[in-house]
Amino acid sequence: MLLVAVAAVRISSRSGLPSLLIYLGIGVAIGQDGIGVSFNDVGLTQVIGYAALVVILAEGGLGTKWHEIKPALPAAAVLSTFGVAVSVGLTAAAAHYLAGVEWRQALIIGAVVSSTDAAAVFSVLRNVPLPARLTGVLEAESGFNDAPVVILVVAFSAAGPVEHWYLLLGKIALELAIGAAIGIAIGFLGSYTLRRVALPASGLYPIAVMAIATAAYAGGALAHGSGFLAVYLAALILGNAKLPHWPATRGFAEGLGWIAQIGMFVLLGLLVTPHELGDDILPALVVGLVLTMVARPVSVFLSTAPFRTPWQEKALLSWAGLRGAVPIVLATIPMVAGVEDSRTIFNIVFVLVIVYTLVQGPTLPWLARHLRLGENEPPEDLGIESAPLERLRGHLLSVSIPEGSRMHGVEVSELRLPAGAAVTLVVREGKSFVPGPSTVLRLGDELLVVATDPVRDATEKRLRAVGEGGKLAGWLGTGGERAEPSAGPSAGASVTKAIGISKGPRMIKRK
Repeated sequence: MLLVAVAAVRISSRSGLPSLLIYLGIGVAIGQDGIGVSFNDVGLTQVIGYAALVVILAEGGLGTKWHEIKPALPAAAVLSTFGVAVSVGLTAAAAHYLAGVEWRQALIIGAVVSSTDAAAVFSVLRNVPLPARLTGVLEAESGFNDAPVVILVVAFSAAGPVEHWYLLLGKIALELAIGAAIGIAIGFLGSYTLRRVALPASGLYPIAVMAIATAAYAGGALAHGSGFLAVYLAALILGNAKLPHWPATRGFAEGLGWIAQIGMFVLLGLLVTPHELGDDILPALVVGLVLTMVARPVSVFLSTAPFRTPWQEKALLSWAGLRGAVPIVLATIPMVAGVEDSRTIFNIVFVLVIVYTLVQGPTLPWLARHLRLGENEPPEDLGIESAPLERLRGHLLSVSIPEGSRMHGVEVSELRLPAGAAVTLVVREGKSFVPGPSTVLRLGDELLVVATDPVRDATEKRLRAVGEGGKLAGWLGTGGERAEPSAGPSAGASVTKAIGISKGPRMIKRK
C-alpha cells in the first residue's frame, strides 16, 4: 500500500489532484465493496485521524515562512473565526432548507465542512506560483481554522441543547487563547534549547523537533485549550528559528507528513461503504454547491473587506477553500457521540469532499493564471543551510546559486563578506576547488562559507543582498533585509551601515 501510494504521488502532481483522492480510493478499493476488508471502528479512526492531523499541522507549520504569513495574519485570523461562522450559518441553512436535514445535523454538517484542510492546502498551493501574501493567508487560515471548528462540532454533537451562543463564543476564545499561549511558549523554549544544546548525532534533531511539536499539542489539550492551534504555532516558531541541520529536519517532517496522510486517508476510505452512499449523493451535491459558490465567497469577501484585498485575490481565496481529510475526520465525532443520523452526516461529508476537491484542485492553477496572479513572482533563489560547529563557535553555510541569481559573474572578493566569514570551497560541475579572491562565481556553483557565530546572520544577509543586486548590492538599495536580525549585538548594525538595507524583492530563501 505504501509503494502504491508513493507511486500515486506522481499521478497526483501531474494531474493537479490532491493526493487525498488517490489515497481514499485505495481505502475504498480494499474495503467491503472492493477486496472485502471489513472495517467499521469509528473510534480508532478518530484517534488515528487526530494523530495524523497533529503530524500534518506540524509539517505545515515547519514549512511556513514567517515573513510570508506575517502580513497575512490579520486576514487569516478573521477568516478562521468570523469567516468560519459565516460559512457555518449559510451552509447549515442550505442543508436544512434545501436538503431537508434537521437543524442539529445541519449545524454539524455546516461546522464540519467549513474548515479548509491543511494537508490539501499545503500540497496543492506549494505547486501553484502565487504571491507570497496570498499563500500566507491560505496556509495560515488552514492552520488556524481547525481549532474553532473542532470546538463547534463537539458542542453541536454533545447530548442536550447547545449552550447559549455567547457562552459558546467565550469558550472558543478561551480555548484558542490557551492553545496559542502554550504553543508559542513551547515553540520558543524548544527552539532556544535546540540552538544551544549540541546533540550527539544530527539524526536526533528531526526527532526532537517533531517531539516538541507533538508536546505542544499534548500541552494544549491537557490545559483544555486548542491542541491543534498549539502544535501549528509551535511548529511555525521552530520552522523559522534557524535550527541546526534544518534540511534533514525538513525532509524528515515531510516524510512523516506523507505517512500520516496515507494512513489517515486509507483508513477513512476503508470506513466508507460505497453502496450506502446513493441516497446521500444529491444532498451532498446541493450542500457542496452552496458551500463552494455562496458560503465560501461570502465569508471571504466579508472577512477581507477591512484589508483592501484586490478582487482577484478574493476570487482565488474563495475558490481555494479546499476540503480534505479534516472534514471527514471531524464527521466521525457525531458518530462516536451517538448523534442521530450520524452515518448520513458522514456520507454527505465524504461525497462532498470527493466531488468538490475533484473540481477545485485541478482548476486552481488555471484560475491563478487567468487572474494573472503570481506572474511577476521572483525566481527561485539561493538556498542556504546551516550546520553548527559547536566547539569552534562557527557555522558552515552551504550556498547554491540558481538560475536567475545576480551572484553569477561576481568575484569572490566582490562578495565583501563581513570580517570573520570566508568562502572556503566551491563545487562546480561535480568538481571542488578552493577559490581565490579573483575566482568568478557561476550559475550552478555550490559554495561552502565558514562564518563565526557573531557574524553568521550578517553573512547570510550579505549573501542575500549580492544574490539580489549583484556586485553593486548596497549602492542599489538591496541589502538582503529578509534575513532575521543578526545574532551578534553589533554585527548586523555594521553590515547595515556598510551596504545600506532597504525593502526589495526576495532573491534568496533559506532551505
